[in-house]
Amino acid sequence: MNEWMDGWMDGWMDGWMDGWMDGWMDGWMDGWMDGWMDGWMDGWMDGWMDGWMDGWMDGWMDGWMDGWMDGWMDGWMDGWMDGWMDGWMDGWMDGWMDGWMDGWMDGWMDGWMDGWMDGWMERWMDGWMDGWMDGWMDGWIDGWME
Repeated sequence: MNEWMDGWMDGWMDGWMDGWMDGWMDGWMDGWMDGWMDGWMDGWMDGWMDGWMDGWMDGWMDGWMDGWMDGWMDGWMDGWMDGWMDGWMDGWMDGWMDGWMDGWMDGWMDGWMDGWMDGWMERWMDGWMDGWMDGWMDGWIDGWME
């Protein structure tokens, strides 16, 4: 069962054998033997019950403590894993969203700047061309008129 019970049993057996031999050898009276046997039986039964109860209580306490510790560890690990996974997912999603938003903003800004610059350049070119054409025409007309 356990070390305590083995020790108790071995001690009890040795004690009982020595006691019985001494009693038998000394030739105690039958009444004393009957009384001793009844007392021994009651004591053994009470001792066995107390020992069983103590063993059960110690086993229950050790089992509860081990179970609680294992449960706490498993619960902590599961909680940590779930927390890590949820944190990773939320972090990934927030990172993706921030990255997408930053990329969209940078793309929009670069597109707007390039579009503005291209539009300005084309309008400048159109204006220069129109101005050159008007100037040439006016110059030609003025030159012809003179």
